[in-house]
Amino acid sequence: MQTTLLLDIAADACPDRVAIGGLVGGMTFKSLRSRGSAVAQWMRHSEVQNVAFVGMNGSALPVLLFASGMAGLPFVPINYRLGDDDLRRLVMRTAPGLVIVDDDMAARIAGASGVDIILRSQFEARFLLGAAPDAALLPESDNDIAVLLFTSGTTGDPKAAVLRHANLTSYVMSTVEFLGSEEDEAALVSVPPYHIAGISAILTAVYGGRRLVYLPSFTAEAWVEAAACEKVTHAMVVPTMLARILDVMACTGQTLPHLKALSYGGGRMPEPVIARALAALPHVDFVNAYGLTETSSTVALLSAEDHRTAIGSDNPKLRRRLASVGRPLPSLELEIRGPDGAPLPAGETGEIHVRGEQVSGEYLHKKAICDDGWFATNDGGWLDEDGYLFVDGRLDDVIVRGGENISPGEIEDVLRSHPDVADCAVLGLPDVQWGEKIVAVIVMRSETCDTAALAALVQARLRSTKTPEEWHFSDALPYNDTGKLLRRVLKADLSASVQSMTT
Repeated sequence: MQTTLLLDIAADACPDRVAIGGLVGGMTFKSLRSRGSAVAQWMRHSEVQNVAFVGMNGSALPVLLFASGMAGLPFVPINYRLGDDDLRRLVMRTAPGLVIVDDDMAARIAGASGVDIILRSQFEARFLLGAAPDAALLPESDNDIAVLLFTSGTTGDPKAAVLRHANLTSYVMSTVEFLGSEEDEAALVSVPPYHIAGISAILTAVYGGRRLVYLPSFTAEAWVEAAACEKVTHAMVVPTMLARILDVMACTGQTLPHLKALSYGGGRMPEPVIARALAALPHVDFVNAYGLTETSSTVALLSAEDHRTAIGSDNPKLRRRLASVGRPLPSLELEIRGPDGAPLPAGETGEIHVRGEQVSGEYLHKKAICDDGWFATNDGGWLDEDGYLFVDGRLDDVIVRGGENISPGEIEDVLRSHPDVADCAVLGLPDVQWGEKIVAVIVMRSETCDTAALAALVQARLRSTKTPEEWHFSDALPYNDTGKLLRRVLKADLSASVQSMTT
């Protein structure tokens, strides 16, 4: 099934409902389909193999996504926050391609070979302004690749993850009720276009009949203002965004009375932040969504009911579920496996494996999924006896100290519980005696820090072998724009600092 069919059935069922933008003057579902078909006709005459997008959020994004599908071309949104050389290299990897680029970013990819570059202002003037044309009848495409998404590259060069139409439609139709949204509902999208959450937001909103409101780029002030002005009912954020949003709300007194549901994901959510959010927004359903690019978005959910049960419980078993990502979706299978590939029982830590129609597990020119459909996520985690999934982080981040595998995440969770710790990161650095030593980098709330007290806290909650042996302090930690801690960057900075001190 093609992703374009999601738009077709929505446009047939509610042609005059607003799909994109403001309630007044926004683009209807009928207009979205007709403009997409006009763009697709243009693409079919361009003799390209990919359609790339380098720019910020906006109405052009869903039009390009559906037009690419109608034209039988993969859609490739690219991270515009990369350095110029890296950005140009990714653009050239789409050759022979058509690239729509924000006007103020065009100079950054000038001279990229093998691609035709179109300014966004020119594209929008031709296809998004004025009366919508009649929808054109186009032959159905036989290309089953819908989207190519370059991975974040936090542990190496970006890979082009392949998401096929069948993967994406399977996810949407198994998680969203067709036209299940009321006409007054609106979803605020502030995650970047090149993130899987940005793609799934378009597809799920269209199938559910929910209006999309775009924030070109995230600031907490702009997010709160847009949510209030557009009477936003649904949104998705990453943990670092939520903390800043709460700060702005506290300063302005805004309560966002129209907001019904807020999902979060993309990184570990500190318990103090989500506890603060539940207190500040008691009328909002919070959902923790865990997924990967290669799985077409979400594979596990911690529901709103789970959040309320956990935050109101004195039972440690129930309370700790706030640190989980919930239960796997019923439409797929999930297992925790040991190094030998055998499934592990509840409570034991291993690698998370998933299987289901939404799971791609595929990169350009490289298959990463087993013949039986199982995909190894490279994320470490464990399941409790009730089936709740706890994600420890990337296996690449595991610290191996004296032959023992140590998860940075559990140490970070303990450190964040200290009132003087605003943020922290734990990682391993080379050590002659133990192979790796545990190093903590702390962002403090106050000017002073008692590292002995922090060490005692970790030792009391965990054990001495998991206590950091070295402490560093920073004004801020490096995150990418989807909320993932850049441990590789932090490790390189610390290693360079240590090397300079010894030379």
